[in-house]
Amino acid sequence: MGQYTIQRRAALLGMLVGVMMAACQSTPEASTTDAEETTAATESPLIVGSIPDQDPEKVQRQAEKLAAYLSEELGVPVEYQPVTDYAAAVTAFRVGDLDLVWFGALTGVQARLQVEGAAAIAQRDIDEQFTSVFVANTASGIEPFENTSDLAVLKERTFTFGSESSTSGRLMPQYFIQQANVTLDDFKGEVGFSGNHDATIKLVEAGTYEVGALNSEVWESRLAEGEIATDQVQLIWETPPYYNYHWVIHPEVEARYGDGFMDQVQAALVGLDAGDADEQEILDLFSATQFIPTQNENYQQIEVIGRELGKIQ
Repeated sequence: MGQYTIQRRAALLGMLVGVMMAACQSTPEASTTDAEETTAATESPLIVGSIPDQDPEKVQRQAEKLAAYLSEELGVPVEYQPVTDYAAAVTAFRVGDLDLVWFGALTGVQARLQVEGAAAIAQRDIDEQFTSVFVANTASGIEPFENTSDLAVLKERTFTFGSESSTSGRLMPQYFIQQANVTLDDFKGEVGFSGNHDATIKLVEAGTYEVGALNSEVWESRLAEGEIATDQVQLIWETPPYYNYHWVIHPEVEARYGDGFMDQVQAALVGLDAGDADEQEILDLFSATQFIPTQNENYQQIEVIGRELGKIQ
């Protein structure tokens, strides 16, 4: 064998060894990159929101407690993101800024209609038979009554709803008002919109409005907490029951966290256990003894009424 041939083979062998070494070195780098991408995907936070239906500090406290619980149960970061009003919660859900939102019945329907595949997954036990209450300033002289038709006594009185998009503070109260053949023009002056249930109580208590409508659960809670001046404001009527608050989840979470993730979130919510002190605190903050499964079909009546009153197009 000539010297040229030996040198050529040695060169080829050296090249082959170099290629093999490069391949061995590049494989771990590729694996590391893939792992980093996977980790980044799983660490993308699940963003939780809530309509600001009552005192902002209470809303934030209940949402943050729940976020910590869900993070542990689901094995993914969960963060709470506050919104300014009901409409902002619906918009944030539509554009994908919020993944899981505590909505009232109306805003839940509005949100789901704008996001194909969105699902109502859980509600409190009390939300199957929810009610609104009408309260009056005691100086108004309005006495409690029992029938929907008696809402006619509110004609020529000053009146405030809660938020314009509230189910229990606006939609259903207005629906029952219309059932009594009373229109918003029948009230004295312009109808008010307080912004939330706590504000409605305070406005009627102060005499700013003679009558207001709000969430029955907030009314009962504030009574129990001694936060209502009962010599200045009293309950005059409670509505028939309807479906109300519920959790709505964005379908995009399935692509981010894997098939079946929506079911996992539902199971975590329904799995809140009153026998555990920390989980009991969460349930207490939501004024619930437990969360139960729900589905989109439960809110068909709300959608029909929402369309009748022009709140859903």
